[in-house]
Amino acid sequence: MSRITISLILLLISGLSIAGEILPSPEKISDHTWAWIGPYGPPTKENNGFRMNLGFVVGDDAVAVIDTGYGEAMAESMLAHIRAVTDRPVKYAINTNSQAHRIMGNPTFRRNGAEIVTAAGALPRIAAEGQLFASTVESVLGLESGGVVIPGAPDVVVSEETSLDLGNIILRVIPVGDAHTPGSLVVVVDANALVFAGDVLYRGRMLSILSKSHVQGWIDAYEKLRQFGDAQFVPGHGEPGQLSAFNHSTHNYLTALKAHMDLAVEEGRDLQDAIGSFDQTAWETLADFAMLSGRNAHQAYLQSEAAAFE
Repeated sequence: MSRITISLILLLISGLSIAGEILPSPEKISDHTWAWIGPYGPPTKENNGFRMNLGFVVGDDAVAVIDTGYGEAMAESMLAHIRAVTDRPVKYAINTNSQAHRIMGNPTFRRNGAEIVTAAGALPRIAAEGQLFASTVESVLGLESGGVVIPGAPDVVVSEETSLDLGNIILRVIPVGDAHTPGSLVVVVDANALVFAGDVLYRGRMLSILSKSHVQGWIDAYEKLRQFGDAQFVPGHGEPGQLSAFNHSTHNYLTALKAHMDLAVEEGRDLQDAIGSFDQTAWETLADFAMLSGRNAHQAYLQSEAAAFE
């Protein structure tokens, strides 16, 4: 073996090592699917923004990535790990929603030949807030101003169930409406009885209701997942499992919170009374409870109030 060949191999190993510092090695969760299961907590410089679940699916001909990470460095790390598993090209990069940690790696995957796949409902937010997302990533990760590329428009816009062929593995990309954010998608790998559910599902940590969230839409999206029966679900945050594993942390919480706030509005109770009277102790063992529970109640009340005056 020549010195040049040895040098190239060492350079490749070094590159994979550097990439691996951002993301750990992915877990193989079924015959054709791998996932990075992120820690809890907010994005920070110390965790390089890694606090979500990401994944990829390998077919005979191509690869599809499920969400593209919190910037281009994370996306490059994803690519390095994917190349350690397969040499098949990444044909699709699917954004399960419109949050920064789902889309900010899009430019990297596009440069590497992938088509970006996004729900039609996510487009207005991505277009309106792309610059804000880029600035936030720069601030959180301590990057130079202007150094983060704003994600452009997607290549494939999904407004109804769409099939993507990876070569003997078909993905079904299904819009489930406005949930945690506008334009949520789930990705079904029927061959593996597996569903990437994005932030429709949370496990082990308190979910986050944003001003952009839609509580009733989120509940409706959860109900749509029942059609997949005993499939394994990969949530946006937390460990994979069957749908029953997410009842407490997602479905039960959202339905209890909405029912309480609907009643509070109907009875004419004010915001602070409604928030203070909602007993959240059943969920206090979830990670990030103290940080998110009050804000969730606030946002849910505002939505119930707005719905009452439509």
